[in-house]
Amino acid sequence: MPDATTQQALGYPSLFLLVFLGALVPVVPTGALVSGAAVVAFHEAAPLTLLVLFLVSALAAFLGDLVLYWLGQRGVRSRGGSRWLDTLRERAAPDRLEQARAKLDTHGVTVLILSRLIPAGRVPVMLACLLARMPLSRFARGDGPACLAWTATYQLIGIVGGSLFAEPWEGVAAAVVLTVLISAAPGVWRRLRRRTAPSSR
Repeated sequence: MPDATTQQALGYPSLFLLVFLGALVPVVPTGALVSGAAVVAFHEAAPLTLLVLFLVSALAAFLGDLVLYWLGQRGVRSRGGSRWLDTLRERAAPDRLEQARAKLDTHGVTVLILSRLIPAGRVPVMLACLLARMPLSRFARGDGPACLAWTATYQLIGIVGGSLFAEPWEGVAAAVVLTVLISAAPGVWRRLRRRTAPSSR
């Protein structure tokens, strides 16, 4: 087994890259990565490692969001749009987009914090910001705290999972299952509502 220094030298860049790509490609769930890394750091009893993991994950999520927003802005300005803008439109249901627009009008960029914490809530709000022609600098001011809150939430899930199980792999498995369930819950709820709506009429 490599020593702790080697593991960290390999682990931090890998975590950064995976979270960055997960923010850039909205279909990749990255909360489980942050939670799993937090479980391992918790079992190593290394508070400094938890802090570095927090900073690396938050920075990667923030930069990924900014790059995705910048690519979306290019699509909004272009007559033909772009692949990235089309991807965001495909991932945002029309009703969710309308809700995001209404919340953006009411609460401004602070809605980004909640959108990051709600599974599948980030893309509709980002698309609403793009369609509202929000400058990148203003988006960044709202997205920074959102990424910090998101990282803290999933790291806390990992710490709780690590504290409940004696073996790191058990804590990682529990954290991954929990984050996957949290991510899948909104989609399952929407499907159930669609199925029950016709029968209730």
